[in-house]
Amino acid sequence: MRTIELPAAGFTASQLVLGMMRINDKSDQQIRELYRASREAGVDLLDHADIYGDGPHHSERRFAEAVPLSSSEREQVRIQSKVGIIRDGPRYDFSYEHIMAEVEESLRALQTEYLDILLLHRPDALVEPEEVARAFDALESSGKVRHFGVSNHTVGQIQLLRTAVTQPLVVNQLQLSIVHSPILTQGMLANTLGQTPAMTPAGADIVEYCRREGITIQAWSPYQSPSGVFIDHPDYAELNGVLGRLAQKYAVTPTGIATAWLTRHPADIQVVLGTTQGSRVAEAAAGAEVRLTRAEWYELIRAAGHQLP
Repeated sequence: MRTIELPAAGFTASQLVLGMMRINDKSDQQIRELYRASREAGVDLLDHADIYGDGPHHSERRFAEAVPLSSSEREQVRIQSKVGIIRDGPRYDFSYEHIMAEVEESLRALQTEYLDILLLHRPDALVEPEEVARAFDALESSGKVRHFGVSNHTVGQIQLLRTAVTQPLVVNQLQLSIVHSPILTQGMLANTLGQTPAMTPAGADIVEYCRREGITIQAWSPYQSPSGVFIDHPDYAELNGVLGRLAQKYAVTPTGIATAWLTRHPADIQVVLGTTQGSRVAEAAAGAEVRLTRAEWYELIRAAGHQLP
């Protein structure tokens, strides 16, 4: 497994991240098998959130019940979780009280003394940066959170947080796949007659901003389209044709090529896997080792239906 540096965090981690969103209804044995297969593939970063599962902190709790980590095992993996979404609504809350309470419960659920990374899950329109800063300072000084980041944030939203937050924001987790890639394609359509793409929630320049600031992008839903998973989906026959041909060339699966498309980007994007199957993790891990050519990378984005000038 290729490891990458998270520049703002000052450590390296696997380019693939194991997302734990869908483990809530899995047995202990199934969760252990997924974890074991992921570790064997070289994955060392686990992605949680307080809202994953059938109730608050449910998936965090299920993971810890199924995979009780010894002290030495805990030191070999990095665990990140997220706060800020309240499903009753939904609504969002970046208040000091909410952040502190949710982190405490995440630590109890995960049976760990610290989080390696804490992300603010979705932007809170009522955010007061000073409250976020107070929470981050308290969590850092107590040793309960080592690094901080965001998810689904725009350039402006990050800059607003930075008016008060002193810790580096090390990660921005964004939705990105070959099919859903406006944060990349909008920039390619700049200054093109007749092409005025709608602004995405992340904004057209979020990738460039994160690269400049040393913020690692984590791509969530890396195989999703508006129709569902695009691999083998009839709505994406041309794309699947190219995926299949390149899979044969590189002796991997189409899932591997879809992963390679993301890891080829010079931003050193981490890919968050939402699968609960160890075999899928292995396919993605093999793909992450593939280095697509520039021509192949652009062929895939055109085959996904993106019109380039």
